[in-house]
Amino acid sequence: MKILCFLTALLLFSSGCSTRVTAVPEAGELHEPQTNSMYVVSHGWHTGIVLFREDLIQVIPDLAQRFPAGEYLEIGWGDSGFYQAREITTGITLRAIFWPSDSVVHVVSVPRSPFVSFPDSEIHSLGISDRNLGNAVAYIAESFSRDPEGRLEPIKNGIYGDSQFYEGKGHYHLFNTCNKWTAKVLRRAGLDINPLFSLTASSVMNAIEKPQITRKEAPEDR
Repeated sequence: MKILCFLTALLLFSSGCSTRVTAVPEAGELHEPQTNSMYVVSHGWHTGIVLFREDLIQVIPDLAQRFPAGEYLEIGWGDSGFYQAREITTGITLRAIFWPSDSVVHVVSVPRSPFVSFPDSEIHSLGISDRNLGNAVAYIAESFSRDPEGRLEPIKNGIYGDSQFYEGKGHYHLFNTCNKWTAKVLRRAGLDINPLFSLTASSVMNAIEKPQITRKEAPEDR
């Protein structure tokens, strides 16, 4: 009971310490158009990044064969045991939180606009420049573990839709969560978000300054 109370307090603290998001242009980027779209999706406890499929397969060509169709791909990173579990138990949860563990990357084919494909999820749409899109996709690509030939290492089908788990790079633990990974991607996409204080889904979504866009307000897809 004391452990659960400590965990609750810690998560509330981390959620309340998030910073508001503003664009952080690099030198020479002040006048670059924000012509690319990035979507941040919260499914409750977990956040993911949705990008146009073509933007991802240019840098991660292995995904083209596994996901030959669909306009978008959703990418998420997390604990190997917790993420792949069909039933979440207290033991699995505590192991994921308190013991560093292997990670996986979850990739999902999103055939239509995220607002249509994930009608029950909280979604933010962000405009980013070519430079920052490249930085974000490069970080996502580095999150995959690779075999000696440099290929992605698929594990098994994912947990919803047309999806796939891959071996991830890095270890998951209390201070390196799936939502902190999302914040790191956003940081590389030019947003002033502090990953240190982005351990929960709510802390990531609350840090995004732009108000939530509803399905009726969803911008036109390019």
